[in-house]
Amino acid sequence: MPILQRSRLALVAAGLALSVATPAHAADPSKSWVLTLPKAYQPQQVAYLPPLPTAPRVFGMTAERRAMLNTIRYAEGTWVNGHPMGYQMLFGGSYTPSLHRHPDRVMYSTRYASAAAGAYQFMPFTWSMASRVLGLQDFRPDSQDQAALFLIERRGALSLVDRGEMTPDLAARLSPEWASFPTLAGSSYYGQPVKRFDDLKRFYEDNLSQLRQSGEPAWQTVAIRQVPPAVVPAPPELAEQPESSPNNSFESPTGRLDPSGRF
Repeated sequence: MPILQRSRLALVAAGLALSVATPAHAADPSKSWVLTLPKAYQPQQVAYLPPLPTAPRVFGMTAERRAMLNTIRYAEGTWVNGHPMGYQMLFGGSYTPSLHRHPDRVMYSTRYASAAAGAYQFMPFTWSMASRVLGLQDFRPDSQDQAALFLIERRGALSLVDRGEMTPDLAARLSPEWASFPTLAGSSYYGQPVKRFDDLKRFYEDNLSQLRQSGEPAWQTVAIRQVPPAVVPAPPELAEQPESSPNNSFESPTGRLDPSGRF
């Protein structure tokens, strides 16, 4: 017999033998698959993963820190009498319907345009940097608070915040981050509309007093350390062109790059 014919007969015989040896339920491939799966992988054993936390609390929250965050909202025009809707505010006063991520949407006023968003008016590139460092998964209030505290720490101002005093030095440290805060000279670091220091101080002290009376919980013990004095105000040419600043790598203000009459 030719080799080819003998090979065919051998294959047919093997196939018949396998069909006889196979259990009856193997005729239904789906049943066979389910029955041979390890128990841990069967459908009834599968569970959905729990949702990710809104934000890792890298920075503890105290009355002093909360009062400073609220003061930034007051300066940026997103305080809204303390209403959470301030976390949804876009440049110009409109609101984003979702806080799953930074809206990254340019809004226009009568004179200016900006993609700043949230309670602390984060610019998209600033939010991207902060959220990447902190591992933030969304744009919810807790996430925004953590990102704002991170930016305060980057400016070397968090230990000053923890002292519970609103000083010109503290405001000046935050002025490169939020254009609504005054430098030691009393002007905006970026030549934009700015809040008067006395107004910020008054709001901060009133808000801190209310938070202390309400018993704002402290999530961690805060150590107070010495810090060097604030940086000097930027020269006028740098105020007009902040992108030319040598410290502008991820140092741009989270507030609007364009002036706004809301200050």
